[in-house]
Amino acid sequence: MPMNPDLFLVILIIIGLIGRSPIISTAASLLLILKLTHLERFFPTVERRGLELGLLFLTIAVLVPFAAGRISVKEITSMFTSLPGILAIIGGMLATYMNGKGLDLLKMDPQLIIGLVIGSIIGIVMLRGIPVGPLMAAGITAFLLKVLTWIWSR
Repeated sequence: MPMNPDLFLVILIIIGLIGRSPIISTAASLLLILKLTHLERFFPTVERRGLELGLLFLTIAVLVPFAAGRISVKEITSMFTSLPGILAIIGGMLATYMNGKGLDLLKMDPQLIIGLVIGSIIGIVMLRGIPVGPLMAAGITAFLLKVLTWIWSR
């Protein structure tokens, strides 16, 4: 039985308000506004380019200290000479690798996005998490599937 999309968006708005997650409430509100103003024709564009636009603004926000000159050469050099810096580099490498594996998983099994979205909502509301995109969630899912497959094969 299909769920009424308007009702689902209203429920997400309420969940976001109760869970003090303005990101969920705002996102659901914007989609509801597009829907109620009969601008659904923009849904495919938002779906296709929304992640890219979100990552663009996230990257811009992270790069502002560089652009503002608040990061020194000494601080950059310490990334290659300190344990936390080296671990940060390794963490970045692993995250991008896992994102790639997540993309592969979503290409093979696209319906998993439903579980990723539900898990993200639960993580935002109950764990006070921050949604940074379905690719990392899919990457972690791919990793967990690999681990469980390895365990079961033994």
